[in-house]
Amino acid sequence: MARLRQKYPHVVRSADERRSVEQFTMNAALNMSRSWHLSTHIHNVCRDARDLVYTRQQDVKYWLEKGSVFDVFPQSLNVTDLQSCSSTTDPWQPCACSYRLNLEWFPCQLKYCRGQGSNPYKCGIKSCSKGYRFDFYMPHKQLCLWDEDNYYP
Repeated sequence: MARLRQKYPHVVRSADERRSVEQFTMNAALNMSRSWHLSTHIHNVCRDARDLVYTRQQDVKYWLEKGSVFDVFPQSLNVTDLQSCSSTTDPWQPCACSYRLNLEWFPCQLKYCRGQGSNPYKCGIKSCSKGYRFDFYMPHKQLCLWDEDNYYP
């Protein structure tokens, strides 16, 4: 690990490669009180959530196949048919809320440089940036105050 030490750790770095935004549609809701079956961390990380934890249908299917026991609300949440909360004018209308997360710099692979002749050599670590977007159902626009189109590129 000592060989991966940065020469100038105080420098603000920008990524060598920008990867595409990965989008997740959270179309299932789990009962918050039973979510500890999946992870003991959910209750701490999602402590502001009173009743529901949003997830994807494919994740629910995977957890059920692995033998997890929890309550899934019977209605499927069709987020794709809803208008985004940022474009909804009625504050009491249901909408699709988005939460965006950007990792601006992370090491993603080795960097190779050209040496004498045709043999490349390892000369550092290539850095990348990546974005994630989570879309989920919100019963009122007023519960989704952070969803703005100009929040992230």
